[in-house]
Amino acid sequence: MEKETIISYIKDLCTRPSPTGFTKKCEKYLMEEFKKIGYKPYQNNKGNVIVPIYENENNKNDGLLLSAHIDTLGLMVRSIKEEGGLQVTNLGGFPLNYGEFENVKIFTRDGKEFEGVFRLNEPSVHGSDTPRVSKRNFDEMEVVLDEIVESDEDVEKLGIGAGDFVAFDPRFRYSNGFIKSRHLDDKASSGVLLALAKEIKKENFKFNRNIYMMFTTYEEVGHGASSGHPDGIKDMIAVDMGVVYDDLKTNDRMVSICAKDSSGPYNFDLTNDLINTAKNIGIDFAVDIYPFYGSDASAAMTSFYDYRHALVGCGISASHGYERCHEKALMGLFSLLKTYVEKYKN
Repeated sequence: MEKETIISYIKDLCTRPSPTGFTKKCEKYLMEEFKKIGYKPYQNNKGNVIVPIYENENNKNDGLLLSAHIDTLGLMVRSIKEEGGLQVTNLGGFPLNYGEFENVKIFTRDGKEFEGVFRLNEPSVHGSDTPRVSKRNFDEMEVVLDEIVESDEDVEKLGIGAGDFVAFDPRFRYSNGFIKSRHLDDKASSGVLLALAKEIKKENFKFNRNIYMMFTTYEEVGHGASSGHPDGIKDMIAVDMGVVYDDLKTNDRMVSICAKDSSGPYNFDLTNDLINTAKNIGIDFAVDIYPFYGSDASAAMTSFYDYRHALVGCGISASHGYERCHEKALMGLFSLLKTYVEKYKN
């Protein structure tokens, strides 16, 4: 049943929009789900959801923190054009062609919602050669509302303005074992951690170290795990997407363990613990280096938390685009994390 539980959690998370800075829908979902399971989650000031999975006063200063992030890429309204289109700016880093012709939702600051599409200013191939030669940048692209508007004044009357959030349609699909969706980075990992927490509660495990989960809200802009950690943490494992690329060994059916990313190498001993656990249980995994990557564990290190840190995740292809992973990778990640925490059972 773990597979169905994981996929259901991932679908629930992916279909709740949460561009960086506007993650309240996912925060609320996590708070409610963890309470249903039987935990006592809480939030810090920036919105991170923190869940004590197991706490005992005798286990002070040896805590294990598993983290994932619920914020995603997105857009924000920068200004309104004279003819009624929305000039936007990015939330997180991604090539704009990855969002071209994607349906979007606009969330205003006073709670209204509108739909539209993100596309070139001049998208018709029957009008000119512009669609074939235009650069995909914010000067050449806009959000067109699904509203009858012909001027900036028409848009303003709807209540849309600068600072409103724009979320991409995730287009979640589950097909022949593959999960295809925007925002599997990092809602795939978040779903796996939810399922792991549910399994721990069902089995009523007791541990010889304190265990926490944290779901961050600003990872895509670099400071998700920079503050608000529980006391007494010794080890932090960021559970995020594994990179799939030509010169790497990971694919979207495997678990990926990161030895180094753009922030530097991960802790030697903690990374080896994960590698040896993966070997012992026989899952399909690879050790790789991510050249253009930073994790919540990276943010914690630069915020002067004195932890051992590691990074692991399921392989996600087409990162920051229409992403894909296989249920085999999800189950491998679940097995790895479950086996790892079970080492600390009383």
